Amino acid sequence: METPDLVSRTDLETLLTAVGGNVTDARAGVFGPASVVWKISRESALFLAAGRAALLQLAHPWVAAAIAQHSTVLHAPIARFHNTFRIVFTVIFGTSEQALAAARYLHTLHTRIRGELTEAVGPWGRGTSYEANEIAALRWVHATLIESAVLAYEAVLPLNAAEREQYYQQSKLQAAFFGIPAAALPGDWAAFSEYNRQMASELAVSPAARSMGQDILRGAGSWIHPPRWYRALTAEWMPPRLREEFGLVFTAADQRAAAQAGTWLPRAYRALPPAVRYVGPYREALARLSGSGPGLMTQASNRFWIGQRLIPFRG
Repeated sequence: METPDLVSRTDLETLLTAVGGNVTDARAGVFGPASVVWKISRESALFLAAGRAALLQLAHPWVAAAIAQHSTVLHAPIARFHNTFRIVFTVIFGTSEQALAAARYLHTLHTRIRGELTEAVGPWGRGTSYEANEIAALRWVHATLIESAVLAYEAVLPLNAAEREQYYQQSKLQAAFFGIPAAALPGDWAAFSEYNRQMASELAVSPAARSMGQDILRGAGSWIHPPRWYRALTAEWMPPRLREEFGLVFTAADQRAAAQAGTWLPRAYRALPPAVRYVGPYREALARLSGSGPGLMTQASNRFWIGQRLIPFRG
């Protein structure tokens, strides 16, 4: 069980100053079009593992309790999806100024999120205190996004070991915007994978987390109702013990559905037109770099991914 280690505003500003000092083009932001982070994060395929990432986050009792006690999107998974990707895509595809503003906004928001567990969950006792700006919890949320992004990408497109390692190293810059210092992260992809395996063996699903997880996979509170193959892939990609604790159905028929999806998804995905395949924030960033504004299709895609027409936090 983690020992609390909080990120202060001073800590955050120190990290942001270090990252900002390496930015060569403010319009291209922290990473830019040549980065592996852009290459992976531009793909709509990331949605394939969005449910998995959300469930893994909920498997951390501090995260689940924070959402249950402080969030207005308890049973609105799409709203939580928008809230997450609004920050993530601003950091990745926004200008450096937008990324900095998003980081400061998130830290300020997190300072108001603290409390105690109302029940014992795994090794976390009832009354255990939590704070959203705690490094161990932030690290886990970040890890779920990075690992799930790679899993989704590799389900439809090739990614070699060197690119995977480069993506992980670049993701440490992304982590800095959440207040996570590089020293608090595993050193390389192999160590990162071991960290994820270890965490999966320690986490525990609370009744509230299980309920929220079930809502996510049935599309509660939204017009999106994940098809069987999507639910089957999500179940297949979950660590077996956590899959059981979330009560995910994974019958022989579901296993066949996941296997079939693994066959047809790559072909279908690669045939998608760029307007569908690439996420709106990426296309907005390209338009910005070319000196033009985002078109209507880009704005529509933004509404799907971040819940609004344009990348936020404009000066």
